[in-house]
Amino acid sequence: MASFRFSLGFGLFTLFLSLIFTLYIPLSANAQSLPPAPPPTSDGTSIDQGIAYVLMMLALALTYLIHSSSIL
Repeated sequence: MASFRFSLGFGLFTLFLSLIFTLYIPLSANAQSLPPAPPPTSDGTSIDQGIAYVLMMLALALTYLIHSSSIL
């Protein structure tokens, strides 16, 4: 069975490292953040709606042409 020996050097290194992080983390929490991005001028819904209208008109025209030619 292996036993872990805690040396004084490792303990001091761990203590030093924890002090560095304790002092550094609060300072980095107050760092400047980037300003928020401006809102988009168009969310794309009007473009999508325009494409949908064009496709519906195309489907209506094709349906009319197909039905009118089958009557003759």
